Amino acid sequence: MSEAAESAVVRPAEGSIIETRYWHALDDGRVQCDVCPRACKLRDGQRGLCFVRGAEAGRIKLFSYGRSSGFCVDPIEKKPLNHFLPGTSVLSFGTAGCNLACKFCQNWDMSKSREMDTLADSASPEDLADAAERLRCASIAFTYNDPVVFMEYAIDAAQACRARGIRSVAVTAGYMCAGPRAEFYRHMDAANVDLKAFSERFYYKICGGALAPVLETLEYLKRETTVWFEITTLLIPGENDSDGELDQMTQWIAEKLGPNVPLHFTAFHPDWKLLDKPCTPSATLTRARRIALANGLHYVYTGNVHDSEGGSTYCPHCGTRVIERDWYELGAWRLTDTGACKSCGTPIPGVFAGPPGVWGARRLGVRLAAHAAVPR
Repeated sequence: MSEAAESAVVRPAEGSIIETRYWHALDDGRVQCDVCPRACKLRDGQRGLCFVRGAEAGRIKLFSYGRSSGFCVDPIEKKPLNHFLPGTSVLSFGTAGCNLACKFCQNWDMSKSREMDTLADSASPEDLADAAERLRCASIAFTYNDPVVFMEYAIDAAQACRARGIRSVAVTAGYMCAGPRAEFYRHMDAANVDLKAFSERFYYKICGGALAPVLETLEYLKRETTVWFEITTLLIPGENDSDGELDQMTQWIAEKLGPNVPLHFTAFHPDWKLLDKPCTPSATLTRARRIALANGLHYVYTGNVHDSEGGSTYCPHCGTRVIERDWYELGAWRLTDTGACKSCGTPIPGVFAGPPGVWGARRLGVRLAAHAAVPR
């Protein structure tokens, strides 16, 4: 039995259990989940490490379809995405469970939940699209926990939103197998991929996973899709913030993904099982940004700190500050409606749609029932 497996103790709400595609039967009577490299091997009644995918009647099923652990309207910059519809609002939601076991998880109450009670809100894909439209959100984000583990629900929601002109964003660790990855990203418009470190040691010791599949996801997004994606690395003092590792990582990004992929270095604060590390000094983020810029990356940002220089976007040709940012607030804007530098005409890569939005840094918690469409 996979050590990731555990017996289900709480029955999900009616209608939240659905069939899935990515699994196969084993000769010993177990079934193997093929969504992520963890490859949990389960007997009936057991769940994978993610807890929301498990074995029932000799098949792998999803047990959290149509259920959410909460909703919030955020600035798109919080995902973080700096080159995707800047200044607009995004309806953020997640479910429960995760396929990694990061000791520093900052959403551990949702991602590590073993209680279906966490899934307090019922929300069909159409409900989500209705709410996003009524709240005038430009996009919806699958976040808080990794959408890889609820990919069927995320795909259906993305399809419902696309029919209304609302874009879909995946906030993910990128820990996914090739087949489901291709299907999942066919329905996404943007992604932020959490590149947690650039060593297998860190992934094994701190996250209970592996680095190589994440790098494969990043290369897949670059080579095989039109999904706009950005990368985030949370810098943890003494774990993944050395000059050597940052140099290797940013060289790899420049070589394999190109200089135009935005990279966010964000500050760690002690959480969940990693309470013995200090908060990340601002100087560490500035040092990391300097290394990345020296290796040829054009768009490198500091996050979770007030740093207008590190948070702003600059034209790589003439050096003009084309988007001023302080945390999630936009300031001076020197881009054309098509996303080119007003000073020299150099196109800035990203998804731009005219003038910036005006949502600002607000966060608005919502109960979905208040924004659902009235039944006809």
